[in-house]
Amino acid sequence: MKVIKLIVSIFICQSAGILGSIFTTPAISGWYTNLQKPSFAPPNWVFAPVWISLFTLMGISLYFFSEKGLKDKKVRLSLSIFFIHLVLNTLWSIIFFGLRSPYLAFIEIIVLWFFIILTIVSFYKVSRKAAFLLLPYIFWVSFAAILNFYIWRINY
Repeated sequence: MKVIKLIVSIFICQSAGILGSIFTTPAISGWYTNLQKPSFAPPNWVFAPVWISLFTLMGISLYFFSEKGLKDKKVRLSLSIFFIHLVLNTLWSIIFFGLRSPYLAFIEIIVLWFFIILTIVSFYKVSRKAAFLLLPYIFWVSFAAILNFYIWRINY
């Protein structure tokens, strides 16, 4: 039963990534390639393995956190914050790649960043292990926000 719960938790998070990739993938070889990028921008091939890894860590974090049960009001609130952040994560891809709007995506990624912090803090109160698994994610989104900002400033 625990293995199924782990697989479902990872699947939920990977699904958010897959949904975002529907908007990302077509833009990578066209619109995104033609944008000017700062010198610290990683090559395009880096993004897929990083995001797959991060969504996997999110899923494992969700699994460890949900193991605490749903009876506690703090747990239910934290899960709500987690799922809001997951929607915001997908929304960023839609805005940046689908709408081709680095400016709006930058505003949105700031909101996403705060929701990730809220998730980490609320998870920490219940499961430190679940919270620590999200640290690579907040570091990457911090980097992505800086990259997003520079792409917006250089190109628009």
